[in-house]
Amino acid sequence: MSVQEIADKISTRVASAGFDRSVKFDTGSDGVIVIDGASISTTDAPADCTIKLSLDDLDSLISGDLNPTMAFMTGKIKVEGDMTVAMSLSQLLG
Repeated sequence: MSVQEIADKISTRVASAGFDRSVKFDTGSDGVIVIDGASISTTDAPADCTIKLSLDDLDSLISGDLNPTMAFMTGKIKVEGDMTVAMSLSQLLG
């Protein structure tokens, strides 16, 4: 699944979640997804929190097949910036 396909898949969740911060999923050379409040984009932009992970891991995270806590503990996910933003993402990913 491409970055754009993942962004499209979660856009309805983002629009209705009431999320009021910004977060960037950085998949390296595969691209980025930036969620800023109720909007979602695949254009790189500054964010309160950046989560670095592979495209496959992002796909697994969105589909619920990857436990975010375990992924963080095992180094599959790296978080830069405001950790509380990352922890509040469950409302978007659930």
